[in-house]
Amino acid sequence: MANPHATLLTVSFVFIVIATAPKLCVSTKSFTIVNNCKETIWPGMTHSENFSGGGFTLKAGQSAVYTASDGWSGRIWARTGCDFDKNGSGKCKTGDCGSVNCTSPGSPPATIAEFTLGSLDFYDISLVDGFNLPIAVQTFNGTGNCSSAGCDGDLRQSCPSELALKDGDKVTACRSACDVFKRDEFCCRGMYGNPEACSPSNYSKSFKQVCPAAYSYAYDDPTSIITCTGAKFAVIFCASRNQTVCSYRDNRLECNGGVHGSTAYKAIPHSWWGLMFSLAFMFNLWITS
Repeated sequence: MANPHATLLTVSFVFIVIATAPKLCVSTKSFTIVNNCKETIWPGMTHSENFSGGGFTLKAGQSAVYTASDGWSGRIWARTGCDFDKNGSGKCKTGDCGSVNCTSPGSPPATIAEFTLGSLDFYDISLVDGFNLPIAVQTFNGTGNCSSAGCDGDLRQSCPSELALKDGDKVTACRSACDVFKRDEFCCRGMYGNPEACSPSNYSKSFKQVCPAAYSYAYDDPTSIITCTGAKFAVIFCASRNQTVCSYRDNRLECNGGVHGSTAYKAIPHSWWGLMFSLAFMFNLWITS
């Protein structure tokens, strides 16, 4: 007579393989995140739909790899001046999200790298929430436009005094006019809530001069969005868009002296957790049958 536990085990295993196989075969894309700054930063990332994301510490000169699923849409930014306790809770002077591991977008001002991944990838640098660090997004081994996005300089050095966020005498970030003045014409809302009515201000124009390949306000030139297919991405903090920090050699991306010092950062998909739990459960049935 067949062992009922063995039968249940077989049926459960087949069901789990069928249910999880499509998710386990989903392709992924990687971001090499590089700290080219002279100080420690805390990169954060969030998904645009549910704000699930992450974050970690990155010391000066270090790089890390963040892996996202194909179809991921979200943002990556850096936090500065952070102080976290042993549980990961704390505050940052710019880009704060409340903890090391971000589950919500960072608070302004912050320079943001935005991505929508798919068969054709879209990416841009946004200054709509202000500026705290220069960011460059560079692509490797892709086809299409694939040009670098970012800034040609550090906006903090030319920030209008009325927009400057200071820590003592040091300008730590440059706020957006919308964030400072809360006026509809700067925020592109109300009667200014469309591209025809909301024009660039003198403030956004000054942002655009330093960061010509970035969004300077909500309805900025759509050519600031860049497309590329099949590329590997490098998100480099404290670098200009034309600066060489990374190179692609022997089918791998090398940044800041090589990949050997890099760390990998990847959220384990829920499907993997489900599969591991189910296998453990079935193993327990097997040994007790």
